[in-house]
Amino acid sequence: MKPVDPPHHPQEIELKLALPGANPAQLLKQLSRTPILARRQPTQLQLHNVYYDTPEQHLHQQSIALRIRRVGNSAKPQWLQTLKTGKQNNSALSQRGEWETPVPNERLSAKALKATPWTALDPDGSLFKSLRPCFTTRFERTIWLVRRRDGSVVEVALDVGQIVAGDQTAVICELEFELKAGQPAALFDVAQQVARSVAVLPATQSKAERGYALAQGGLATPVRALPPKLTPDLPVLAAAQRVLSEMFCQFTSNMNALHASEDPEVVHQARVGWRRFKSACRLFRPALAPDALPSWEPLHALLTCLGELRNLEVALTETLPPFADAYIAGNEPRARTWEAMTQALAHDAELQRKAVRYALRDPSLGAALLATTQWIEGLTAVPGTVESAALQKQSLRRWSRQRIKRLHAKYKQAFQAANTLEAQHGARILAKRLRYCLEALQSLLPAKRTKRWVQQATNVQSAIGVTRDFTQAMAFIARQDLNPGLAEFLRGVAAGRSQP
Repeated sequence: MKPVDPPHHPQEIELKLALPGANPAQLLKQLSRTPILARRQPTQLQLHNVYYDTPEQHLHQQSIALRIRRVGNSAKPQWLQTLKTGKQNNSALSQRGEWETPVPNERLSAKALKATPWTALDPDGSLFKSLRPCFTTRFERTIWLVRRRDGSVVEVALDVGQIVAGDQTAVICELEFELKAGQPAALFDVAQQVARSVAVLPATQSKAERGYALAQGGLATPVRALPPKLTPDLPVLAAAQRVLSEMFCQFTSNMNALHASEDPEVVHQARVGWRRFKSACRLFRPALAPDALPSWEPLHALLTCLGELRNLEVALTETLPPFADAYIAGNEPRARTWEAMTQALAHDAELQRKAVRYALRDPSLGAALLATTQWIEGLTAVPGTVESAALQKQSLRRWSRQRIKRLHAKYKQAFQAANTLEAQHGARILAKRLRYCLEALQSLLPAKRTKRWVQQATNVQSAIGVTRDFTQAMAFIARQDLNPGLAEFLRGVAAGRSQP
Protein backbone atom coordinates (compact mmCIF):
# COMPACT_ATOMS: atom_id res chain seq x y z
CA MET A 1 0.00 0.00 0.00
CA LYS A 2 1.27 3.50 -0.83
CA PRO A 3 2.04 5.88 2.04
CA VAL A 4 -0.99 7.82 3.22
CA ASP A 5 -1.01 11.42 2.03
CA PRO A 6 -1.34 14.03 4.77
CA PRO A 7 -4.91 15.15 5.38
CA HIS A 8 -6.07 18.47 3.96
CA HIS A 9 -8.74 21.04 4.82
CA PRO A 10 -8.40 20.81 8.64
CA GLN A 11 -11.43 23.09 9.05
CA GLU A 12 -14.67 23.18 7.13
CA ILE A 13 -16.70 26.43 7.17
CA GLU A 14 -20.06 25.82 5.60
CA LEU A 15 -23.53 27.32 5.32
CA LYS A 16 -26.31 24.79 4.81
CA LEU A 17 -29.77 25.60 3.42
CA ALA A 18 -32.80 23.39 2.91
CA LEU A 19 -34.99 23.86 -0.17
CA PRO A 20 -38.64 23.75 0.99
CA GLY A 21 -41.15 22.50 -1.53
CA ALA A 22 -38.58 22.36 -4.31
CA ASN A 23 -38.98 20.05 -7.29
CA PRO A 24 -35.59 18.29 -7.58
CA ALA A 25 -36.09 17.80 -11.31
CA GLN A 26 -36.33 21.58 -11.85
CA LEU A 27 -33.84 22.77 -9.25
CA LEU A 28 -30.76 22.53 -11.44
CA LYS A 29 -32.29 24.67 -14.16
CA GLN A 30 -33.65 27.13 -11.61
CA LEU A 31 -30.28 27.55 -9.92
CA SER A 32 -28.42 27.78 -13.23
CA ARG A 33 -30.57 30.79 -14.12
CA THR A 34 -29.66 32.74 -10.97
CA PRO A 35 -27.35 35.63 -11.98
CA ILE A 36 -24.46 34.64 -9.73
CA LEU A 37 -24.34 31.08 -11.13
CA ALA A 38 -25.59 31.65 -14.70
CA ARG A 39 -22.18 32.05 -16.40
CA ARG A 40 -20.36 29.40 -14.38
CA GLN A 41 -19.90 25.88 -15.70
CA PRO A 42 -21.11 23.37 -13.10
CA THR A 43 -19.43 20.08 -12.27
CA GLN A 44 -21.51 17.02 -11.42
CA LEU A 45 -20.43 14.14 -9.18
CA GLN A 46 -22.08 10.94 -8.04
CA LEU A 47 -21.32 10.43 -4.35
CA HIS A 48 -21.91 7.33 -2.24
CA ASN A 49 -21.06 7.53 1.46
CA VAL A 50 -20.99 4.91 4.19
CA TYR A 51 -20.93 6.23 7.77
CA TYR A 52 -19.35 4.19 10.54
CA ASP A 53 -19.83 4.05 14.30
CA THR A 54 -19.72 1.57 17.14
CA PRO A 55 -22.90 -0.35 18.06
CA GLU A 56 -23.19 2.02 21.05
CA GLN A 57 -22.78 5.04 18.73
CA HIS A 58 -19.70 6.24 20.55
CA LEU A 59 -18.82 8.69 17.78
CA HIS A 60 -22.31 10.14 17.54
CA GLN A 61 -22.33 10.84 21.27
CA GLN A 62 -19.24 13.02 20.79
CA SER A 63 -20.55 14.73 17.63
CA ILE A 64 -17.97 12.97 15.44
CA ALA A 65 -18.65 11.61 11.96
CA LEU A 66 -16.49 9.08 10.10
CA ARG A 67 -17.26 8.04 6.55
CA ILE A 68 -15.91 6.40 3.42
CA ARG A 69 -16.93 8.20 0.23
CA ARG A 70 -16.96 6.76 -3.27
CA VAL A 71 -16.71 9.43 -5.94
CA GLY A 72 -17.95 8.36 -9.36
CA ASN A 73 -19.44 5.03 -10.39
CA SER A 74 -18.40 1.54 -9.34
CA ALA A 75 -16.48 0.98 -12.61
CA LYS A 76 -13.86 3.65 -11.92
CA PRO A 77 -14.25 4.87 -8.33
CA GLN A 78 -12.18 7.19 -6.18
CA TRP A 79 -12.23 6.63 -2.43
CA LEU A 80 -11.98 9.24 0.31
CA GLN A 81 -12.01 8.73 4.06
CA THR A 82 -13.26 11.70 6.10
CA LEU A 83 -13.30 12.44 9.81
CA LYS A 84 -15.37 15.40 11.02
CA THR A 85 -15.47 16.73 14.56
CA GLY A 86 -18.49 18.40 16.13
CA LYS A 87 -19.55 21.85 14.96
CA GLN A 88 -19.21 24.73 17.38
CA ASN A 89 -22.86 25.82 17.48
CA ASN A 90 -26.41 24.98 16.41
CA SER A 91 -26.48 27.40 13.49
CA ALA A 92 -26.87 26.80 9.76
CA LEU A 93 -23.33 28.21 9.60
CA SER A 94 -21.03 25.49 10.88
CA GLN A 95 -17.31 25.45 11.58
CA ARG A 96 -15.93 22.02 12.26
CA GLY A 97 -12.74 20.08 11.95
CA GLU A 98 -12.45 18.04 8.76
CA TRP A 99 -9.68 15.62 7.77
CA GLU A 100 -10.13 14.08 4.32
CA THR A 101 -7.66 11.53 2.96
CA PRO A 102 -7.59 9.44 -0.26
CA VAL A 103 -7.67 5.69 0.47
CA PRO A 104 -7.24 2.73 -1.91
CA ASN A 105 -10.63 1.06 -1.46
CA GLU A 106 -13.91 1.01 0.47
CA ARG A 107 -12.37 -0.26 3.71
CA LEU A 108 -11.64 2.03 6.63
CA SER A 109 -7.97 2.86 7.02
CA ALA A 110 -6.43 3.22 10.49
CA LYS A 111 -3.34 4.82 8.92
CA ALA A 112 -5.47 7.59 7.42
CA LEU A 113 -6.52 8.57 10.95
CA LYS A 114 -3.06 8.89 12.44
CA ALA A 115 -2.63 12.63 11.84
CA THR A 116 -6.14 13.46 13.11
CA PRO A 117 -7.76 13.82 16.57
CA TRP A 118 -8.62 10.11 16.36
CA THR A 119 -5.36 9.15 18.07
CA ALA A 120 -6.45 10.94 21.26
CA LEU A 121 -9.92 9.44 21.02
CA ASP A 122 -8.71 5.87 20.43
CA PRO A 123 -5.13 5.50 21.73
CA ASP A 124 -5.11 1.68 21.80
CA GLY A 125 -7.09 1.08 18.58
CA SER A 126 -9.95 -0.77 20.29
CA LEU A 127 -12.55 1.77 19.16
CA PHE A 128 -11.50 1.43 15.52
CA LYS A 129 -11.91 -2.35 15.67
CA SER A 130 -15.52 -2.02 16.84
CA LEU A 131 -16.64 0.30 14.03
CA ARG A 132 -19.54 -0.88 11.83
CA PRO A 133 -21.55 0.67 8.96
CA CYS A 134 -24.64 2.43 10.33
CA PHE A 135 -26.22 4.27 7.36
CA THR A 136 -25.45 5.47 3.84
CA THR A 137 -26.08 8.55 1.73
CA ARG A 138 -26.32 8.56 -2.06
CA PHE A 139 -26.72 11.78 -3.99
CA GLU A 140 -25.78 13.72 -7.07
CA ARG A 141 -23.77 16.85 -6.32
CA THR A 142 -23.71 19.78 -8.73
CA ILE A 143 -20.92 22.25 -7.95
CA TRP A 144 -20.42 25.87 -8.99
CA LEU A 145 -17.23 27.66 -7.94
CA VAL A 146 -17.79 31.37 -7.26
CA ARG A 147 -14.65 33.53 -7.28
CA ARG A 148 -15.23 37.07 -6.10
CA ARG A 149 -13.29 40.27 -6.67
CA ASP A 150 -12.30 40.50 -3.00
CA GLY A 151 -10.41 37.20 -3.33
CA SER A 152 -13.00 35.05 -1.57
CA VAL A 153 -13.93 31.72 -3.11
CA VAL A 154 -17.22 29.94 -2.37
CA GLU A 155 -18.19 26.48 -3.53
CA VAL A 156 -21.94 26.21 -4.09
CA ALA A 157 -23.17 22.60 -4.06
CA LEU A 158 -26.65 21.29 -4.83
CA ASP A 159 -27.14 17.82 -3.34
CA VAL A 160 -30.10 15.70 -4.44
CA GLY A 161 -30.51 12.08 -3.37
CA GLN A 162 -31.36 10.06 -0.28
CA ILE A 163 -30.25 8.77 3.10
CA VAL A 164 -30.69 5.04 3.72
CA ALA A 165 -30.74 3.49 7.20
CA GLY A 166 -31.92 -0.12 7.16
CA ASP A 167 -35.33 -0.07 5.46
CA GLN A 168 -35.82 3.65 6.16
CA THR A 169 -35.10 6.36 3.60
CA ALA A 170 -35.14 10.16 3.63
CA VAL A 171 -34.77 12.69 0.83
CA ILE A 172 -31.67 14.84 0.45
CA CYS A 173 -32.39 18.15 -1.25
CA GLU A 174 -30.17 20.96 0.00
CA LEU A 175 -27.65 23.63 -0.84
CA GLU A 176 -24.22 23.87 0.76
CA PHE A 177 -22.01 26.94 0.55
CA GLU A 178 -18.45 26.05 1.54
CA LEU A 179 -15.79 28.68 2.12
CA LYS A 180 -12.63 27.89 0.17
CA ALA A 181 -10.97 31.29 0.71
CA GLY A 182 -11.91 34.53 2.43
CA GLN A 183 -14.24 35.41 5.30
CA PRO A 184 -17.56 33.72 6.28
CA ALA A 185 -19.45 36.86 5.22
CA ALA A 186 -18.80 35.76 1.63
CA LEU A 187 -20.98 32.68 2.23
CA PHE A 188 -23.93 34.84 3.22
CA ASP A 189 -23.38 37.26 0.33
CA VAL A 190 -23.48 34.45 -2.23
CA ALA A 191 -26.38 32.67 -0.47
CA GLN A 192 -28.45 35.87 -0.38
CA GLN A 193 -28.05 36.27 -4.13
CA VAL A 194 -29.35 32.74 -4.63
CA ALA A 195 -32.17 33.31 -2.10
CA ARG A 196 -33.57 36.18 -4.17
CA SER A 197 -35.15 33.70 -6.55
CA VAL A 198 -34.97 30.31 -4.78
CA ALA A 199 -36.89 29.52 -1.57
CA VAL A 200 -34.52 28.42 1.19
CA LEU A 201 -34.55 27.63 4.90
CA PRO A 202 -31.55 27.64 7.25
CA ALA A 203 -30.71 23.99 8.02
CA THR A 204 -28.85 23.09 11.20
CA GLN A 205 -28.60 19.31 10.74
CA SER A 206 -25.77 17.76 8.75
CA LYS A 207 -26.38 14.69 6.60
CA ALA A 208 -24.71 12.61 9.30
CA GLU A 209 -27.05 14.00 11.99
CA ARG A 210 -30.05 13.30 9.78
CA GLY A 211 -28.74 9.78 9.14
CA TYR A 212 -28.49 9.03 12.85
CA ALA A 213 -31.97 10.48 13.43
CA LEU A 214 -33.38 8.35 10.60
CA ALA A 215 -31.76 5.20 12.00
CA GLN A 216 -33.28 5.94 15.40
CA GLY A 217 -36.73 6.78 14.03
CA GLY A 218 -36.41 10.40 15.12
CA LEU A 219 -36.30 12.29 11.83
CA ALA A 220 -38.83 15.15 11.50
CA THR A 221 -39.69 14.96 15.20
CA PRO A 222 -40.47 18.06 17.29
CA VAL A 223 -37.42 20.04 18.41
CA ARG A 224 -37.94 21.33 21.94
CA ALA A 225 -36.22 24.08 23.88
CA LEU A 226 -32.79 23.41 25.35
CA PRO A 227 -31.23 25.68 28.00
CA PRO A 228 -28.27 27.48 26.37
CA LYS A 229 -24.86 26.89 27.94
CA LEU A 230 -24.15 30.10 29.82
CA THR A 231 -21.39 30.87 32.30
CA PRO A 232 -21.06 34.00 34.47
CA ASP A 233 -17.82 35.05 32.77
CA LEU A 234 -19.45 35.46 29.34
CA PRO A 235 -19.86 39.00 27.95
CA VAL A 236 -23.49 40.01 27.55
CA LEU A 237 -23.36 39.97 23.74
CA ALA A 238 -21.82 36.49 23.71
CA ALA A 239 -24.62 35.29 25.98
CA ALA A 240 -27.17 36.94 23.67
CA GLN A 241 -25.65 35.12 20.72
CA ARG A 242 -25.91 31.71 22.41
CA VAL A 243 -29.46 32.27 23.62
CA LEU A 244 -30.77 33.66 20.33
CA SER A 245 -29.01 30.97 18.29
CA GLU A 246 -30.61 28.15 20.29
CA MET A 247 -34.08 29.70 20.05
CA PHE A 248 -33.82 30.48 16.34
CA CYS A 249 -32.61 26.92 15.76
CA GLN A 250 -35.72 25.58 17.49
CA PHE A 251 -37.91 27.63 15.15
CA THR A 252 -36.14 26.79 11.88
CA SER A 253 -35.65 23.11 12.76
CA ASN A 254 -39.37 22.64 13.35
CA MET A 255 -40.21 24.54 10.17
CA ASN A 256 -37.95 22.14 8.27
CA ALA A 257 -39.61 19.17 10.00
CA LEU A 258 -43.07 20.42 9.06
CA HIS A 259 -42.56 19.33 5.45
CA ALA A 260 -42.43 15.66 6.39
CA SER A 261 -44.46 15.62 9.62
CA GLU A 262 -48.16 15.82 10.40
CA ASP A 263 -47.46 15.93 14.14
CA PRO A 264 -49.28 18.90 15.79
CA GLU A 265 -46.40 19.16 18.25
CA VAL A 266 -44.06 20.19 15.42
CA VAL A 267 -46.31 23.18 14.73
CA HIS A 268 -46.52 23.96 18.45
CA GLN A 269 -42.74 23.85 18.94
CA ALA A 270 -42.16 26.04 15.87
CA ARG A 271 -44.39 28.72 17.40
CA VAL A 272 -42.75 28.29 20.79
CA GLY A 273 -39.34 28.69 19.16
CA TRP A 274 -40.31 31.95 17.48
CA ARG A 275 -41.92 33.34 20.63
CA ARG A 276 -38.85 32.43 22.68
CA PHE A 277 -36.66 34.09 20.06
CA LYS A 278 -38.68 37.33 20.07
CA SER A 279 -38.77 37.30 23.90
CA ALA A 280 -34.99 37.02 24.02
CA CYS A 281 -34.63 39.86 21.52
CA ARG A 282 -36.60 42.04 23.94
CA LEU A 283 -34.56 40.80 26.88
CA PHE A 284 -31.23 41.65 25.24
CA ARG A 285 -32.45 44.80 23.50
CA PRO A 286 -30.22 47.18 25.53
CA ALA A 287 -27.15 45.32 24.23
CA LEU A 288 -28.22 45.09 20.58
CA ALA A 289 -27.58 47.63 17.85
CA PRO A 290 -31.12 48.56 16.69
CA ASP A 291 -30.01 49.47 13.18
CA ALA A 292 -28.54 45.99 12.68
CA LEU A 293 -31.79 44.11 13.38
CA PRO A 294 -33.05 42.34 10.24
CA SER A 295 -36.61 42.91 9.05
CA TRP A 296 -39.06 40.14 9.90
CA GLU A 297 -41.91 41.58 7.86
CA PRO A 298 -41.60 38.77 5.23
CA LEU A 299 -42.44 36.25 8.00
CA HIS A 300 -45.84 37.80 8.74
CA ALA A 301 -47.89 35.59 6.39
CA LEU A 302 -46.16 32.42 7.57
CA LEU A 303 -46.59 33.23 11.26
CA THR A 304 -50.28 34.07 10.72
CA CYS A 305 -50.90 30.76 8.97
CA LEU A 306 -48.91 28.92 11.63
CA GLY A 307 -51.00 30.47 14.42
CA GLU A 308 -54.26 29.60 12.68
CA LEU A 309 -53.09 26.02 12.17
CA ARG A 310 -52.08 25.68 15.82
CA ASN A 311 -55.45 27.00 17.01
CA LEU A 312 -57.31 24.49 14.83
CA GLU A 313 -55.16 21.59 16.01
CA VAL A 314 -55.62 22.59 19.67
CA ALA A 315 -59.39 22.66 19.15
CA LEU A 316 -59.30 19.22 17.51
CA THR A 317 -56.91 17.44 19.86
CA GLU A 318 -57.23 19.21 23.22
CA THR A 319 -60.15 21.59 23.70
CA LEU A 320 -63.17 19.79 22.25
CA PRO A 321 -62.59 16.01 22.79
CA PRO A 322 -63.31 16.10 26.58
CA PHE A 323 -66.87 17.30 25.86
CA ALA A 324 -67.76 14.75 23.18
CA ASP A 325 -69.40 12.19 25.49
CA ALA A 326 -71.42 14.84 27.34
CA TYR A 327 -72.81 16.21 24.07
CA ILE A 328 -73.50 12.88 22.36
CA ALA A 329 -74.93 11.12 25.43
CA GLY A 330 -75.76 8.01 23.40
CA ASN A 331 -77.75 10.00 20.82
CA GLU A 332 -76.96 8.88 17.26
CA PRO A 333 -77.94 12.14 15.49
CA ARG A 334 -75.75 14.06 17.93
CA ALA A 335 -72.90 11.63 17.27
CA ARG A 336 -73.19 12.39 13.54
CA THR A 337 -73.22 16.13 14.27
CA TRP A 338 -70.08 15.84 16.39
CA GLU A 339 -68.37 13.76 13.70
CA ALA A 340 -69.31 16.32 11.03
CA MET A 341 -67.86 19.07 13.21
CA THR A 342 -64.55 17.28 13.75
CA GLN A 343 -64.28 16.45 10.04
CA ALA A 344 -64.90 20.09 9.12
CA LEU A 345 -62.22 21.28 11.56
CA ALA A 346 -59.79 18.62 10.31
CA HIS A 347 -60.42 19.77 6.75
CA ASP A 348 -59.73 23.38 7.74
CA ALA A 349 -56.55 22.30 9.52
CA GLU A 350 -55.33 20.44 6.45
CA LEU A 351 -55.95 23.48 4.25
CA GLN A 352 -54.09 25.63 6.78
CA ARG A 353 -51.17 23.20 6.84
CA LYS A 354 -50.94 23.51 3.05
CA ALA A 355 -51.00 27.29 3.44
CA VAL A 356 -48.05 27.10 5.85
CA ARG A 357 -46.08 24.93 3.44
CA TYR A 358 -46.94 27.22 0.56
CA ALA A 359 -45.78 30.27 2.55
CA LEU A 360 -42.37 28.61 2.96
CA ARG A 361 -41.92 28.74 -0.81
CA ASP A 362 -41.70 32.53 -0.80
CA PRO A 363 -38.04 33.47 -1.45
CA SER A 364 -38.38 36.65 0.61
CA LEU A 365 -39.08 34.57 3.71
CA GLY A 366 -35.95 32.47 3.27
CA ALA A 367 -33.90 35.59 2.62
CA ALA A 368 -35.17 37.10 5.90
CA LEU A 369 -34.30 33.95 7.85
CA LEU A 370 -30.88 33.87 6.19
CA ALA A 371 -30.31 37.50 7.19
CA THR A 372 -31.32 36.61 10.75
CA THR A 373 -28.78 33.79 10.81
CA GLN A 374 -26.07 36.19 9.67
CA TRP A 375 -27.16 38.78 12.24
CA ILE A 376 -26.91 36.26 15.09
CA GLU A 377 -23.52 35.05 13.87
CA GLY A 378 -22.21 38.62 13.80
CA LEU A 379 -23.47 39.78 17.19
CA THR A 380 -20.08 39.59 18.86
CA ALA A 381 -18.21 41.02 15.87
CA VAL A 382 -19.96 44.38 15.52
CA PRO A 383 -20.42 47.17 18.07
CA GLY A 384 -23.82 47.48 19.69
CA THR A 385 -25.32 50.51 21.40
CA VAL A 386 -23.41 52.92 23.63
CA GLU A 387 -25.18 51.22 26.49
CA SER A 388 -24.03 47.79 25.30
CA ALA A 389 -20.38 48.88 25.43
CA ALA A 390 -20.80 49.54 29.15
CA LEU A 391 -22.70 46.27 29.54
CA GLN A 392 -19.71 44.29 28.30
CA LYS A 393 -17.89 45.29 31.49
CA GLN A 394 -20.80 44.26 33.69
CA SER A 395 -21.23 40.83 35.27
CA LEU A 396 -23.57 38.69 33.18
CA ARG A 397 -25.08 37.23 36.34
CA ARG A 398 -25.87 40.67 37.75
CA TRP A 399 -27.21 41.94 34.43
CA SER A 400 -29.44 38.85 34.04
CA ARG A 401 -30.93 39.22 37.50
CA GLN A 402 -31.67 42.90 36.96
CA ARG A 403 -33.40 42.27 33.61
CA ILE A 404 -35.45 39.39 34.99
CA LYS A 405 -36.56 41.41 38.04
CA ARG A 406 -37.68 44.19 35.73
CA LEU A 407 -39.62 41.80 33.51
CA HIS A 408 -41.20 40.10 36.54
CA ALA A 409 -42.36 43.44 37.92
CA LYS A 410 -43.94 44.32 34.56
CA TYR A 411 -45.70 40.93 34.41
CA LYS A 412 -46.95 41.23 38.01
CA GLN A 413 -48.40 44.66 37.34
CA ALA A 414 -50.16 43.44 34.18
CA PHE A 415 -51.56 40.38 35.95
CA GLN A 416 -52.99 42.42 38.83
CA ALA A 417 -54.71 44.77 36.37
CA ALA A 418 -56.08 41.98 34.12
CA ASN A 419 -59.79 42.61 34.59
CA THR A 420 -60.78 42.34 30.91
CA LEU A 421 -60.27 39.64 28.30
CA GLU A 422 -57.85 41.88 26.40
CA ALA A 423 -55.87 42.64 29.55
CA GLN A 424 -55.80 38.95 30.46
CA HIS A 425 -54.38 38.15 27.04
CA GLY A 426 -51.67 40.76 27.58
CA ALA A 427 -50.84 39.28 30.99
CA ARG A 428 -50.62 35.82 29.42
CA ILE A 429 -48.15 37.06 26.82
CA LEU A 430 -46.00 38.60 29.54
CA ALA A 431 -46.21 35.33 31.54
CA LYS A 432 -44.84 33.48 28.50
CA ARG A 433 -42.05 36.00 28.01
CA LEU A 434 -41.10 35.76 31.66
CA ARG A 435 -41.06 31.95 31.61
CA TYR A 436 -39.02 31.75 28.41
CA CYS A 437 -36.41 34.20 29.74
CA LEU A 438 -36.26 32.52 33.15
CA GLU A 439 -35.66 29.14 31.51
CA ALA A 440 -32.99 30.54 29.19
CA LEU A 441 -31.05 32.26 31.99
CA GLN A 442 -31.71 29.76 34.76
CA SER A 443 -28.03 28.90 35.25
CA LEU A 444 -27.38 32.55 36.18
CA LEU A 445 -30.38 33.08 38.49
CA PRO A 446 -31.25 32.10 42.09
CA ALA A 447 -32.57 28.55 41.80
CA LYS A 448 -35.48 28.67 44.28
CA ARG A 449 -36.86 32.00 43.09
CA THR A 450 -36.51 30.95 39.45
CA LYS A 451 -38.41 27.72 40.04
CA ARG A 452 -41.18 29.59 41.88
CA TRP A 453 -41.52 32.28 39.23
CA VAL A 454 -41.52 29.74 36.40
CA GLN A 455 -44.31 27.82 38.09
CA GLN A 456 -46.34 30.98 38.70
CA ALA A 457 -45.96 32.11 35.09
CA THR A 458 -46.84 28.64 33.81
CA ASN A 459 -50.00 28.52 35.96
CA VAL A 460 -51.17 31.93 34.74
CA GLN A 461 -50.37 31.06 31.13
CA SER A 462 -52.30 27.79 31.36
CA ALA A 463 -55.33 29.19 33.18
CA ILE A 464 -55.86 32.08 30.78
CA GLY A 465 -54.90 29.91 27.82
CA VAL A 466 -57.64 27.35 28.46
CA THR A 467 -60.30 30.05 28.28
CA ARG A 468 -58.80 31.53 25.14
CA ASP A 469 -58.53 28.11 23.46
CA PHE A 470 -62.20 27.43 24.15
CA THR A 471 -63.17 30.82 22.71
CA GLN A 472 -61.12 30.07 19.59
CA ALA A 473 -62.76 26.66 19.19
CA MET A 474 -66.23 28.19 19.41
CA ALA A 475 -65.27 30.76 16.77
CA PHE A 476 -64.19 27.98 14.41
CA ILE A 477 -67.43 26.08 14.96
CA ALA A 478 -69.49 29.23 14.37
CA ARG A 479 -68.06 29.39 10.86
CA GLN A 480 -69.38 25.89 10.07
CA ASP A 481 -72.91 25.20 8.85
CA LEU A 482 -73.72 22.76 11.64
CA ASN A 483 -76.61 21.90 13.97
CA PRO A 484 -77.36 25.03 16.08
CA GLY A 485 -77.74 22.76 19.10
CA LEU A 486 -74.01 22.04 19.13
CA ALA A 487 -73.12 25.71 19.31
CA GLU A 488 -75.74 26.18 22.02
CA PHE A 489 -74.27 23.30 24.01
CA LEU A 490 -70.79 24.76 23.82
CA ARG A 491 -72.03 28.22 24.84
CA GLY A 492 -73.55 26.56 27.88
CA VAL A 493 -70.24 24.87 28.65
CA ALA A 494 -68.47 28.21 28.32
CA ALA A 495 -70.94 29.88 30.66
CA GLY A 496 -70.47 27.11 33.20
CA ARG A 497 -66.68 27.40 32.99
CA SER A 498 -66.86 31.15 33.65
CA GLN A 499 -68.70 30.65 36.96
CA PRO A 500 -66.53 30.91 40.12
